[in-house]
Amino acid sequence: MSSTAKSSAISRDGATTGGTRLRRIFQAQEIGIFLVLLLMGAVLAWQTEGKFLDINRNLFNVLRAFSWIAISAFGQILVIITAGIDLSVGSTMALSGMLAALAMTSWGLPVVPGVIVGLLTGVMIGLLNGLLISKAKLPPFIATLGLMSIARGICYGVAKGQPVRGLPKEFNLLGQYDLPVFGFGVPLPVIVMFVLAIIMSLFLTRTVWGYRIYALGGNEQAAGLSGINTGRIKILVYTLCGLLTALGGLLMTARLGVAAPTAALGYELDVIAAVVIGGTSLAGGEGTILGVLIGAAIMQVLRNGLVLLGFDPYWQPAAIGLVIILAITLDQLRKRR
Repeated sequence: MSSTAKSSAISRDGATTGGTRLRRIFQAQEIGIFLVLLLMGAVLAWQTEGKFLDINRNLFNVLRAFSWIAISAFGQILVIITAGIDLSVGSTMALSGMLAALAMTSWGLPVVPGVIVGLLTGVMIGLLNGLLISKAKLPPFIATLGLMSIARGICYGVAKGQPVRGLPKEFNLLGQYDLPVFGFGVPLPVIVMFVLAIIMSLFLTRTVWGYRIYALGGNEQAAGLSGINTGRIKILVYTLCGLLTALGGLLMTARLGVAAPTAALGYELDVIAAVVIGGTSLAGGEGTILGVLIGAAIMQVLRNGLVLLGFDPYWQPAAIGLVIILAITLDQLRKRR
């Protein structure tokens, strides 16, 4: 083969490879939802005369507001990839923050042990969910619904229905401190969110456990026949979901400066919605951390936009519900095609 022919063949192969990669990039579902997010931002910037794009007064507040939702959603996606669901995340956030607050105010523990108490609370709830589902063979919906009610009841009981105030300033800094980055004050919860996004993405795509989680969601029977301990994987994902949700609950409590038994009420909807809007299939087997991050951003940008545009806040749940239905409908249409 002549040098000219060789170079022509190489060019064709390179063009084919490049074209395939380009098609894969633009076919990725994350691109679609990211474009939706950009479109929402552009419309809000236009309709609010630039108020939406105010970095210090609005954008960083938007990022902070969905950071603990996204952190909890990083655990929820593990569960949903295995074709499960965790309805107890809202109650877990509240109980973790409540017990941590009581540990630091009533039990006399320093901040670090108090934070550990909160994290262990999430781990225990997640572990119980995993055991009920993998060992007792309860459906995920029933098991996590029961734990949701139990955790919320404990939250009311230990606090006697009253919020816990007077949290240490060092603890409150976890949710209120702004870290100076390139001249901007970036909220600490936002930095934690992005760091965890990288870690969880690597966990799902670069570890054996991540491959097993996807395999379990793709076909549980085949995963079991291939030697994967499916029960152990279920316990792992629900425990990690509890841990990450507890961390989100602690950051939320630190931001508010008070632990209330009614905190995070209904947040399970927001967390699940962030995962579903991000392109994760409720049937299991697929989903990405990047999609969850974008999905959580879409949720909060929508809320923020409705406020900036002067919509009645009572209509926000209806708008969120409509977005969830549209996201699931598009997911089903994509699968059929």
